[in-house]
Amino acid sequence: MSTDLDGLPGDPVSVQGAPWATGGARQGSRLGRRAVLGLLGGGMAAPLLSPVGARAAVPVLGFLHSASREPNEARVAAYLQGLADAGFVDGRTVTILYRWADGQGDRLAAMAEELVRLPVTVIATPGSAAATFAARAATTTIPIVFATGLDPVSLGLVSSLARPGGNLTGANTLNVDTTTKRFSLIRELMPTASRFYALCNPTSPLADAFRREVAAAAASQGLSVTMLQASSEAEIETVLAGLQPQPVPVLLVSSDALFYARRRQIGRLVARHGVAAIYDNRDYAEAGGLISYGADWISTMRLAGMVTGRVLRGEAPGEISVVQSTALHLVINLTVARALGLEIPPLVLARADEVIE
Repeated sequence: MSTDLDGLPGDPVSVQGAPWATGGARQGSRLGRRAVLGLLGGGMAAPLLSPVGARAAVPVLGFLHSASREPNEARVAAYLQGLADAGFVDGRTVTILYRWADGQGDRLAAMAEELVRLPVTVIATPGSAAATFAARAATTTIPIVFATGLDPVSLGLVSSLARPGGNLTGANTLNVDTTTKRFSLIRELMPTASRFYALCNPTSPLADAFRREVAAAAASQGLSVTMLQASSEAEIETVLAGLQPQPVPVLLVSSDALFYARRRQIGRLVARHGVAAIYDNRDYAEAGGLISYGADWISTMRLAGMVTGRVLRGEAPGEISVVQSTALHLVINLTVARALGLEIPPLVLARADEVIE
């Protein structure tokens, strides 16, 4: 069991794409953050004080994730920015203990139990459903803050978005049917496409929900979709190598911590095998996917950090509404489109929030 206590630098970090990272007037950025915090019920934080005015003990935050750190740096930075906006900076007003399972899901239970034994003040599991479920199994009393791309009510994490109940709360992406929209987009780009696949991680607690979403979306579009499964780097390689390039196959990849961590591997494989891949997150398109359509995960992670700040200040997680990130982004990789011999319709290009060349 790792006992590495190293964290990210204590100073707040700028997040690419966040409103305060665009080079505008710093005063305006600060005002923007105050406005958001006001909506969340926070306000700019003062130092933690005891009732008699003395500085209180620094709380300890356990950060638990199923993947490894390097491929998640941008998301962690966004989470830390939200935490800093709420007044908590690692090494100053909070101590963060990181526990990364490095893709070995069977380590999560022991890691969660270790954090409970220490004990930590809060456990954060943003962007890792497997870590969220492991933490929930380990404690019913220590607050847990998650960030998920699926409806946390249907996952059984909270009773409702407005009043979660229990010891969990957090942030999630806008609960809309983006899977159907992804199939619709790919049909605009490839109207003659005839082979459709979906890739899921069978060991993920989100696997069943993803299968249901795909089945419903495929039925609404009149499509036949073959479900593929991979739960390791080697299995990803084998599954994608089995897709024949002609006619060009379409692959929908599920939102999963394993696939996100292996997104560059997936990008290389879909390029090698001539696969038109569509995802929920721009980082996949940047790594070699054809298009992505979905929520802004950087925004979602930042919101999770801000919610964590509220819990660290003593608010009960069961009474903090799950915050939703409402931004949806369409990203198109023109370089990949050309390699696949596809011409992107001008109307689709005009709707894109970002075009990668």
